[in-house]
Amino acid sequence: MTPEIDAFGMSAAHAPRIFILGNPAKSEVPDALADLREFVGKRATLVGAELNLDGHVAVDAGADLIVVLGGDGTLLSVVRALGDRQIPLIGVNFGKLGFLTQFSVRQFKEHFESLINNGDLINRRSMLQVRIQDGAGKPFESLCVNDCVIHAGPPFRVVCLSLTLNGRRLTNVCGDGLIVCTPTGSTAHNLSAGGPLLMADVDGIVLTPLNPHSLTHRPILVNSASTLTIEPVQLNPGTTAIIDGQVQRALRADDRVEIRQSEQSWSFVRNPRRAPWHNLLTKLRWGKSIG
Repeated sequence: MTPEIDAFGMSAAHAPRIFILGNPAKSEVPDALADLREFVGKRATLVGAELNLDGHVAVDAGADLIVVLGGDGTLLSVVRALGDRQIPLIGVNFGKLGFLTQFSVRQFKEHFESLINNGDLINRRSMLQVRIQDGAGKPFESLCVNDCVIHAGPPFRVVCLSLTLNGRRLTNVCGDGLIVCTPTGSTAHNLSAGGPLLMADVDGIVLTPLNPHSLTHRPILVNSASTLTIEPVQLNPGTTAIIDGQVQRALRADDRVEIRQSEQSWSFVRNPRRAPWHNLLTKLRWGKSIG
């Protein structure tokens, strides 16, 4: 008889193997890593713990689940590093807002048994695949969890970008650039730029012009099966493609940027005490009276 496979991709006969990764740039993380190494080691199968953001060390150690100590940016780095070897993550927050790193150390300990045994808490999210082809035929590729921002850059004159959607010309966007984001990234730079807020399970990609020099350009949501091609019409010397606020690639006049939904998804274990809009209501005070 074939053993039942749970949401962690393993036999239900044993609990998931856990690896702890900590951001070495966060001053509080080393002590927390030592604390949680001992805590987890007494309650589950701990296959490693390191001050490291390379998720591959956890996968190579046979982990079914990674505990990430840091902020949302730390989690984004680990997701991209995992590439096509995605496994569920638990984010313990040492940053600011904690949209994705949903647990304090206390909450992690409080809910630990549920987190490692309840597959219903796993939240799966889409990613983008960004490919930049230059005139010499050298491609640059990266996964994108939140957003890819084409930013005007210094000397901060207007840039103009030609957009093609699924092989058909869409428009030229002239202004400070363009944000292309996932539903997860809709609460990041996109929100600040006036783009729409999306539930995480919406199947689409958001295009939000940055300060467009046109009253008719507004953010749009396109189908997740869409392929967006961006070609420069007018750039600044400092115009840059910025992925998740962390990876930067300078753009040149003969570059061609192609963005589509990745075949890979990523997943994290959500806090069972949080509603989907918890952060918007409690941290960004969405809908609160200003009086």
